[in-house]
Amino acid sequence: MIGFRIEKRTRRVDARLVEQFLGLPVANVSDAMHRMSAAGARLRPMHAGGRMAGPALTVKTRPGDNIMVHKALDLAEPGDVVVVDAGGDLTNAILGEIMSGYAHARGLAGLVVNGAIRDADAIRAGTFPVFAAGVTHRGPYKDGPGEINVPVAIDGMVIEPGDLVLGDADGLLCVPYAFAASVCAAASERQRHEAREIRAIAEGTLDRTWVDATLKRLGCPLPD
Repeated sequence: MIGFRIEKRTRRVDARLVEQFLGLPVANVSDAMHRMSAAGARLRPMHAGGRMAGPALTVKTRPGDNIMVHKALDLAEPGDVVVVDAGGDLTNAILGEIMSGYAHARGLAGLVVNGAIRDADAIRAGTFPVFAAGVTHRGPYKDGPGEINVPVAIDGMVIEPGDLVLGDADGLLCVPYAFAASVCAAASERQRHEAREIRAIAEGTLDRTWVDATLKRLGCPLPD
């Protein structure tokens, strides 16, 4: 039934690709995707720090309700990232220390909540990745409805079950399943390019002629 259903996930990004993405900053992956995808600046890391990468198990729930999130945690496989679209509402927390601890114990790679969490101090003290839009002490309801393993959208970024979800201190990003390998290759090259620039800065050999060249191309008069 539309609005209250549990679907089966039919694909899951390869674990070897997930491992490669763990070594790439989200910013470099975003650049490799032409900066056209983002989950919004409100979704921030709530944990002590560290990168997150894994295939998405998606949940769509009404704001303030987490019964389907509980079910998703039972269904998730080790390495999964449970992505919850709770409408971005911050009135009630979707999860807290107990649910994040359960997810960690089951070997999940992280949790994403387009909504609020609670028990922020406990989550912040740990390294298990939790990304959310805010914090509130008010707890959730468990009445439904909700959907598991359906496409969700967070600030225009569509996440389908099995897509690759990445997170670090700069925020959250989804790489579509079909493009994961090519985006990984492009982001890896971007990272190598930045490493060369950083090395050139340290050596005092960084070429900055592109700045004036760009301004001239754009028609900006330059002083003599």
